[in-house]
Amino acid sequence: MKKITYAESGVNISQGDAASREAYSNAKKTFASRKGMIGEPFALDGGFSGALDMGDYLLVQNDDGVGTKMEMAERLGKYDTIGEDLVAMVADDAICVGAECISITNTVDTPKVDKDMIASMTEGLARCCRSQKIVIPGGEIAELGNALNRVVWNATAVGIVKKEKFITGQNIRAGHKIIGLRGRVIRSNGSSLARKVCETAFGKDWHKKEWRNGISWGEILLTPSKVFHRVVLDTILGDFTGKRQFPVHGVVHITGGGVPGNVPRILPKGLGAQFTDLHEPHQAIRDLQKLGNIDEKECYRTWHCGTAMMLIVEESDACNICNTLNSADSEIDARIIGEITHEETISLLSKFSGTELKFSIG
Repeated sequence: MKKITYAESGVNISQGDAASREAYSNAKKTFASRKGMIGEPFALDGGFSGALDMGDYLLVQNDDGVGTKMEMAERLGKYDTIGEDLVAMVADDAICVGAECISITNTVDTPKVDKDMIASMTEGLARCCRSQKIVIPGGEIAELGNALNRVVWNATAVGIVKKEKFITGQNIRAGHKIIGLRGRVIRSNGSSLARKVCETAFGKDWHKKEWRNGISWGEILLTPSKVFHRVVLDTILGDFTGKRQFPVHGVVHITGGGVPGNVPRILPKGLGAQFTDLHEPHQAIRDLQKLGNIDEKECYRTWHCGTAMMLIVEESDACNICNTLNSADSEIDARIIGEITHEETISLLSKFSGTELKFSIG
C-alpha cells in the first residue's frame, strides 16, 4: 500500500518552517523602533508567543486559527465546538511563556455570511472563553465572495505575565523531567492529512462513513481540542497575581510539527529529549495510521499522537505536579513521559509499534 504523507495532503512542513523563519526575521527588523519605549520587544527566538515590555509586566501576543478543521465543521453542519479549537490554539500558546490570556479577538472570513452559522461558532467561542476567564473585546466578519471557497477563522490572543514569571526555557538542564498532558483526537493542525487519508479510503463523502460505535469519521475528527490554559494556570503557574506553585522551566504546546517540531523550540543549544512513556494515540489516530500506511515518524511530526502539552520541571517536583494536575482535571492524565538529555536529538518510543524513533534537531 502506498504511504500517504502530509505533503501529499497539501501541507509542506519544511516550507512552512522556512516561511516562519523569514517572517520572524522581518518582524525583528521592527523591534529597534521601540527601543527604550513602552512596548519594547523581548526577543525570544523559537518561542510560542511574542512579548512586549510594559514596565512592570510583559504583554504577550500570538495568532493562530482552526485551519482546515473548519471544513469538517462545514461538512457536518456543526459549528458549536470549533471555538474550543480556536481558544486552544492561542491560549495554550500563551501559557507556554507563563502568560495568562486575558482577551481574544477573532476574524471570520467567509464566502457568504450565514447568520446561524456565525451565531453557533461565536456562541461556542464565548462559552469556552468564559470557562477560561478570557474576554472577547471585538472581532470582524468579512464576506469575501469568490475569493474564498470555505470559512477561515483566526484569532489573536493577548496575555499578561510578570517579568519574574516569564518562561524562556533558558534554565532547562539535562536531567529535568518532562510531564505530558493528554490531548484528545487532533488539535487544529494535521487536519489536512486526516482528511486526505479518509478521502482516499472512503471517497468524497468520507465524513459520513462510520468510524466505530455509530460515530462517523467526521464526528470523531471534529472532537474539540482540550484547552489546558486555565488548569495549568490555576494549579501550577499561577495567574497574573497568583503564586507559582512549582518551578517550571519550559512549556511546550504540541501543534504543527508535532513532538519533534515543537520540543526543540524551547531547548537551549546542546540539549535534547528522550521520551519513554508518551500517551497512547487516540484509536482514531491509530486507525488513520493504518488506513493511510503513514510512516510513524510522519505521525509524530504531524499530530500530537496523545500528548498535547508538556512541562519541563525539576525531578524532585515531577510527581507532586502530576498529582496536583490530575486532582484538578483527571482527563489530562498528567504523567512523567521523559527527560531532558545531553544528546542533541529527540528520541521517542513509538506508541504505534514500540520501536525507538530518533529525530535530529536543527
